[in-house]
Amino acid sequence: MSDKGRGGYPSDVTDEEWAFVLPYLLLCREDSPQRKHELRTVFNAVRYVARTGGQWRFLPHDLPPWYVVYQQMQRWLEAGCFELSALP
Repeated sequence: MSDKGRGGYPSDVTDEEWAFVLPYLLLCREDSPQRKHELRTVFNAVRYVARTGGQWRFLPHDLPPWYVVYQQMQRWLEAGCFELSALP
């Protein structure tokens, strides 16, 4: 699945943002044989959930399946790609 055939959402990462964040998200090569969805599309799906406050299972159908996005987010969290802070 590619970002190229879908309309896009306001939460999608810009090219400049993607260039900045990509090195922090690469846990394996972007062209790894096991990767079935582009990493940018998965990251856009994570941003969609974060920005809309939606639930994983309610991701739009033009994004990767919810369980793919959720599993990748768990891998990123385990690897320390994101810093989580407690709300005051």
